[in-house]
Amino acid sequence: MTEEKNNPAVEENAAQETEKGTIPEPDKITNRDLMKAWFGWWWANEVNHTFDRMLAPAFCFGLIPILKKLYKTKDELAKALQRHLLFFNTQATWGGGTLMGVTISLEEARAKAMAKGEEAISEDMISNTKVGLMGPLAGIGDSIDSGTIQYIFIAIFLPFAQKGNFLGCLLPFVCFATATYIYGYYFTKMGYTLGRSAAKEIMTSGRMSSVIDGLGVLGLFMMGIMAGQYVKIKSYLKFTISHKTFDLQSILNTIMPGILPLLAILLLYWYFQKKGLKITRGLIYLTLVLIVLSIFYIV
Repeated sequence: MTEEKNNPAVEENAAQETEKGTIPEPDKITNRDLMKAWFGWWWANEVNHTFDRMLAPAFCFGLIPILKKLYKTKDELAKALQRHLLFFNTQATWGGGTLMGVTISLEEARAKAMAKGEEAISEDMISNTKVGLMGPLAGIGDSIDSGTIQYIFIAIFLPFAQKGNFLGCLLPFVCFATATYIYGYYFTKMGYTLGRSAAKEIMTSGRMSSVIDGLGVLGLFMMGIMAGQYVKIKSYLKFTISHKTFDLQSILNTIMPGILPLLAILLLYWYFQKKGLKITRGLIYLTLVLIVLSIFYIV
């Protein structure tokens, strides 16, 4: 009996059996749980932004209700909270929504396997999945949300602002927040359903690529409309030859109305292509060029 107690193999087996018996089955994850997790992340996304952990506290905050349903023991819950407080930074909807769903799916699989005493997904796999996908998904999300969607709403409601209506500055933010919340929740559900393959679905599937391409084309149309309507550059150069006055702006209007605003936009685009997206410096150079041209009454 004494030998059996002092045998390391027996003690290890006994510890494993105890561990199996003390890890309860996780609760079922419902759509309401997914929505609660997504809302927590979406709401707190930039609230507790830190330099050492970036957006990890907000991501962990969204996961807390889920983790409490999956891990019923204090030790396992503490480990789960700690691994989701590690450095994490991505775009809120396309990156954060998808990875929220993927992470919940992996954590659920781990909790179920541990409760059954089976080989579980490792903590490193969960963390590495987040780290490996947060960059590519952030690039997609930033270009679509920040570079296209928000400007579409600004272009739609800009006429309200020009007329002095306060809705012109309020509605773009409201519509943008509503839209990102809706499709961000869709990405959360998709990430939970598809698991780690959800990122591949977003980045490589033909359907999603078509959506991204369509949004890009729509964004270019909206930028063209905004440039034509709200960029005002006119030429004041007039000269007289043989008692006949030539108005440069009138001549340009007969050739191509709005050619000067178009040239200004193309000049900025060329500069950004050559020097990178240095917006402030580009605007300063454009202002200097316009000042020089205005001295000679060209614009």
